[in-house]
Amino acid sequence: MDMITNMEPLKQTILDVRHLVKKYGQFKAVDDINFSLEEGTCFGLLGPNGAGKTTSMEVMEGILNPTSGEIYYKGKQRDASFKEEIGIQFQQTALLAFLSVIETLKTFRSFYRNSQDLDMLIRKCHLEELLNQPNDKLSGGQRQRLLLAIALINNPQLVFLDEPSTGLDPQARRNLWDLVEDIKEEGITIILTTHYMEEAQALCDEIAIMDQGMIIAAGSPQELIDQHCKGITVTLPGQNAGFPDKGFPLKFSRMNGGIEIYAKDVKVCLRALMDFGVDIHDMTVREPNLEDVFLKLTGKQLRS
Repeated sequence: MDMITNMEPLKQTILDVRHLVKKYGQFKAVDDINFSLEEGTCFGLLGPNGAGKTTSMEVMEGILNPTSGEIYYKGKQRDASFKEEIGIQFQQTALLAFLSVIETLKTFRSFYRNSQDLDMLIRKCHLEELLNQPNDKLSGGQRQRLLLAIALINNPQLVFLDEPSTGLDPQARRNLWDLVEDIKEEGITIILTTHYMEEAQALCDEIAIMDQGMIIAAGSPQELIDQHCKGITVTLPGQNAGFPDKGFPLKFSRMNGGIEIYAKDVKVCLRALMDFGVDIHDMTVREPNLEDVFLKLTGKQLRS
């Protein structure tokens, strides 16, 4: 009797980066990085300014040649077909001001042998009401949606997004996140750099944190949090006169006009506070997030 299984098909490794190095003179902008990326994954490269993220992206995209190392696409060295199968949303892209949105899309579509259905792409990126708008009259969020449509116009299997939501207001950023989630659901692989920890935590399946050209930590957002920032932070507002300066069994600090206590879990912290008779009115509890991991590993604010 035939057996019916619900096993998912094995995912293919779409990109394999091996010992990648990019030097400018004696300076190593990228210093021996390695990772493999399964198809359908959203992979985030995070790091402070100057960490090597954009340089790594440009080498992977084929814009820059590596000093050494190898990059395999679908198990083979990249060839001429690679650029036909990837999409790129650059951090800065100059668009011709006198062209309209629809004229821009038709122009870029003409560059490729394989392209998406234009009407479908317009609906996907919510450009229906902007088609006759000149490029130089677009808002920041509208412009980013157009740039994402351009990155998708050749029906790519791998998309590079270099800080796609920088400069957007919160609503436009959330709209862009929704578009990226839609792309993920189609099985398209994404490599993303971002300056927003919340964005990386929301969108990325796997993350690599870079500093000084090297990958210093990698894993899923939750794996990185569990590995590097265990426990919770309890905040007591104000000076809290009843809080003991000496003898309290947990690590704490006075900052931002309040007291932050670091504990293994909430029960341990509550027991200590109650033992010392501390007022817990308006107490807040926060679990660690990706920003905590980043600051612990790099010692830098992301925009430093």
